[in-house]
Parts: sequence; structure tokens; C-alpha cells
Amino acid sequence: MTSFQGMMLALVGLAGMLGQAAGAHAADTQGETVAPERQGWFSGDWYLTVGATGFAAPRFEGSNDVLLGVTPIISLGRVGPEARFSSRNDNISLGFIDTGAFRAGAVGKIVWGRDGDEDDLEGLDEVPWGGEAGGFAEIYPTDWLRLRGEARHGIRSHDGVVADIAADAFTDLSDTLRLSGGPRLSWASADFFDAYYGVSEDEAAASGLAAYDPESGLRSAGLGAALTWQATDRLTTSLWGEYSRLLGPAADSSLVEERGSPDQFTVGLSTSYRFDLFTVP
Repeated sequence: MTSFQGMMLALVGLAGMLGQAAGAHAADTQGETVAPERQGWFSGDWYLTVGATGFAAPRFEGSNDVLLGVTPIISLGRVGPEARFSSRNDNISLGFIDTGAFRAGAVGKIVWGRDGDEDDLEGLDEVPWGGEAGGFAEIYPTDWLRLRGEARHGIRSHDGVVADIAADAFTDLSDTLRLSGGPRLSWASADFFDAYYGVSEDEAAASGLAAYDPESGLRSAGLGAALTWQATDRLTTSLWGEYSRLLGPAADSSLVEERGSPDQFTVGLSTSYRFDLFTVP
């Protein structure tokens, strides 16, 4: 099976699973008022969100060393119906279908490169920066639970497919404070694992690691949680944490077994501010 076929199967599976849930939810809500048709996509008030995230995370996928860093937050968007829920795990999304209880569309992700400066990576091929593109679908089975799935194909950084599923329960502790969290599950194709966890014969000779040729399989399972403070309608601050346990082809990699750890922890604090830019009639 090619990685493209794998992405198509993942997209079909995600859409089917969430679509069935959406159908069941729609059946339970017959007779409710239908939201009016949304305005044109470009029309409306546009805004720019800027900020930063400070974090502590593994130095690379599978590492047991911690990296302290800061990344910028830059987002351009149009003011529309307020999202019922969003997570830091959500990648850049453009919804083509949005009924309120069900949403689906295109998704993209920026993938940072992995160089060979780390001692544990010496002798391994570098992974160039690139991206991932594909589709997403999400459903709200209840007013306090969101299920979301993404399937993405690598661009430049790798030639594989990654599929992520997450469930987030959320509750408002006050008018400005929200607590959320839930399980995460990730699957990837052999081409993805080969880029980040594979060790060829040449790399084995140069690095001292055992050669390893991974197959497709589950990538990780874990939990995530966040506490978000909406200080004003423009200023948002969030404290979050994630734990994932590498599985299958990732956990079995000689890079992880000999120089890393299957237990991956990430914590961070982010702050962002929204600026109004212009209005398109």
C-alpha cells in the first residue's frame, strides 16, 4: 500500500466514524432551529493574532533529553461564529462543512527539521523542514465533548501519512477560565517512521545504532490537558501539558531503545493577543 492510499483510507475511516456520530447527533436534535446561512468566506472582519509559547519538550521524537524553547504564535483569520472548542493540538484548519455539531475540511501543519547536531543523532540522516497536508473532521456528541480526527500526508520532511484522533472534554470553571483534556492516539505509515525512527545500514555504521527498518503502525497513545484563561476578548493565556507513550514501530526503534525513551512529556505556557485589521464587505 502506498502512503497516498494510506492517507485516503485514513481519511475515509475518520470521515466515516465521525460522520456516523454526526448522523446520530442530528437525529437526536431534529426540530431544533437551523443556523442561518453563513456569509461569503472573504466577507467580514479580519484579525491578526500574535503571541508566544514557552515550552519544555523532548529534544527530538523519542528523546529522553529536555529542550527548553520559545515559539511564536501568528494567525490570520476572519471573525465568525465562535468556536465551541479548540485545542493546541489542532493544526491549521479550513472548514468546508460546518453544521455546528459537525465540521470537516482541510488541514495543514508546519514540520520543523531535525538536524544532526545532537550527540544522540550523530551519524543519522537529517530530516528537512516541511509540512503535512490533508483533511480533518470533528463532532460534538455532547455539549461538553469534542471528537476530532486528522489525516495528513508529509511534504518534503517525509513521504508518509500521519493520522491523529483526540477526544477532549471541557468545562468552564468561570466566565473566563476553561479546563479541558482527554486521550490522544496517533498512527503513521512506514515512510514516516523511516524518516524519524529508521536506521539504515549506512546510518548504523556511522552512528553505532542497530539497523532498523520500521513498518506502519500505531505511533503513540497519551493524554493532554489545558487550563485556558480568557483575560479579555483579545488576550488569551493557556497552561497545558501532554504525555504520550511511543508504541509499535516508534518504541521498537534502536534510536529509542538505545538512546531515548518511549515516555514523552511536554508542558508549556502560551499567551496571545488579537488585533483587528480590516473589513471586507
